[in-house]
Amino acid sequence: MPKSAAPNEIDGRPVKRVSTRSKRDAIISNAIEIFSRDGYEDSKWADVAKAVGIGSTALYHYFESKVHCLYVILAEALEHHLDEFERVTKSADSFEQALDDALRAGFRLSGHEIARMRILVSEQSLVAVARKSEREESARSLARERLRQLEFAWSTFLVRGMEQDVIPEADPLMLSRALLGVNTSVWHWYRPGGAVQLSQVEDFFVARQLAMVRVSSPPVDAA
Repeated sequence: MPKSAAPNEIDGRPVKRVSTRSKRDAIISNAIEIFSRDGYEDSKWADVAKAVGIGSTALYHYFESKVHCLYVILAEALEHHLDEFERVTKSADSFEQALDDALRAGFRLSGHEIARMRILVSEQSLVAVARKSEREESARSLARERLRQLEFAWSTFLVRGMEQDVIPEADPLMLSRALLGVNTSVWHWYRPGGAVQLSQVEDFFVARQLAMVRVSSPPVDAA
């Protein structure tokens, strides 16, 4: 009588189990590539399943919908940005160095991170629209909270520079949004492997961001 195979074996060879977390990560990773390449609206949820190697219905074990997955991607992009900001600003010796490091960190991304930022830039407005689904709404709320945390962290940081008389006083939230807007504008058009190197983009845009922080706007003539 042939010996039955062990539960974790096929033809006598061990089978590597794929954890639920690994499968979820694979879905997110492939969704980022597909949403970034095809555009969120034009991408197909079934294409994500195909890329991961699972059936379309299996996706719903991990995400309720395509937009649910999108919200998770947006939240992760914002969380990464916030983590990097906090890391570089805490390790710098001075406010000036921290500011330069924080601005440069916004451009020092891998190709996968750039694809994720491109999605964030294109679809960020969706975090303002409440969802009826509990799971979708929870993911949306988290993405929205991460955005608020990022803006608050930048605002608080800039206030410190103003209090030290390193940079001119200005509305810290507006200034934070202006700096973040300059960074995110890049991901509308930048593509890895293109004619312009990311290091060139970094140097060019960081110089303009520093000028934005340190140089007051000229007074507007009264009409």
